[in-house]
Amino acid sequence: MATPNEIAEKLPAYGQELEQLWKEERASFDHKIIVLDDDPTGVQTVHNIPVFTDWSENTIRAVFGEERQMVFILTNSRAFSEEQTKQVHQDIAERIARVSKETGKPFLIISRGDSTLRGHYPLETETLRSTLEQNLPEAIDGEILLPFFKEGGRETIGDVHYVKSGDTYVPAGETEFAKDRMFGYTSSDLKDYVEEKTAGAFKAEDVLSVTLDELRSLDLDSVTDKLMSLKDFGKMVVNAVDEEDVRAFSIALLRAMKQGKRFIFRTAAAFTKVIGDVPSKPVLTKEELVSEESRGHGGLIIVGSHVKKTTEQLEQLKTLGNIRFVEFQVKLVADAEQFQEEIARIQDTVNAGIAEGTSICVYTSRERLDLGEGRQEEELAQSVKISEAVTTFVRNCDPQPSYVIAKGGITSSDVGTKGLGVKKAEVMGQAAPGVPVWKTGKESVFPEIPYIIFPGNVGDADTLKTVVARLES
Repeated sequence: MATPNEIAEKLPAYGQELEQLWKEERASFDHKIIVLDDDPTGVQTVHNIPVFTDWSENTIRAVFGEERQMVFILTNSRAFSEEQTKQVHQDIAERIARVSKETGKPFLIISRGDSTLRGHYPLETETLRSTLEQNLPEAIDGEILLPFFKEGGRETIGDVHYVKSGDTYVPAGETEFAKDRMFGYTSSDLKDYVEEKTAGAFKAEDVLSVTLDELRSLDLDSVTDKLMSLKDFGKMVVNAVDEEDVRAFSIALLRAMKQGKRFIFRTAAAFTKVIGDVPSKPVLTKEELVSEESRGHGGLIIVGSHVKKTTEQLEQLKTLGNIRFVEFQVKLVADAEQFQEEIARIQDTVNAGIAEGTSICVYTSRERLDLGEGRQEEELAQSVKISEAVTTFVRNCDPQPSYVIAKGGITSSDVGTKGLGVKKAEVMGQAAPGVPVWKTGKESVFPEIPYIIFPGNVGDADTLKTVVARLES
């Protein structure tokens, strides 16, 4: 039996026909594309795209009024309880349905989730579906699962989702991500994953899939027929090892939508780039990232993620000689007085370093909080206090840093919304493959500076060091 690597290497390449078919099909697609991002890392494949950090009625109207076709809304729902998540998605879907009816503008909703399959699935998409169907006349026929994300090494082959490192393919269900305390799972086959996550409401044998053979042979009639057969929110998984696979699938998708089919999408970041027709762009240079006038001050780096890759990247970053490192002793959260002293100590270090032109890296202690069985709520309350403290290091930074980097999904969301006070940002591009950069809005605590959102699970051991070294050169 061929290995995933052998399968990927033996796939026939696409020719010019794919590009021509895509241009013809995409030209007439005018839906507003609304991406609900469960943490800030979902813009890791796009540029020149706006990101809103709230979903008020006024914001949803601004989304539909935005001249650009695709818009991201940061929900940060991966940090929410199930109850919060359901309420937020009900609110968003109700407002989208209302504004769509008022404006007569059709829309497509993407629930952008983690490429390693963590998050509130299927709660988010089920809530969107039920709410939209209550508020609009059309039914949602199906749900498309497409977690492929090339830059992060996430590929789907034979319906099995893999996390690739070098030439090694590890089934997603065997990785550290599958052991997530809140969003854990066991299945690597996406059909089985659907059955597992829906508690058997959708059986694996009933889940349709789009094969790599169909896509590479441009058998798009077969793919379109499968899409047309979906009903009652049936599920479809899409295999992909390259962006062109996503583009081939999307041609069939647009054909099915033109025939009246409606879908909700649970995908990683690759699909947003393709369906939004966003061209590729080289990683940003130092000149594009840091303005001339802000280069006298140091930058601020916040590392909160605890996954293995983040810790490896932190250790590599420590080999850069011109960065000052400060460990945030988070276990002191158990003692209110000591915790406040620790916060004050770190803030003083941050402000003094940046004022003298030295960049500061604040990183949380590498051990996770674990208060034992039956104390999860107390543990959560302490985690919230730690997160709030981290955001104050950014909000109370004085003088303004030349750049801000945050490592980890929840950390980067809190830094962006609570620390930097961003309401609307522009995605400038990427600082490294899969590492997005926001330009903060004028309303921000530090207006129009680069905010680099570094996912916890993206890059090689030296990627964080490479990005910082470029900024410090």
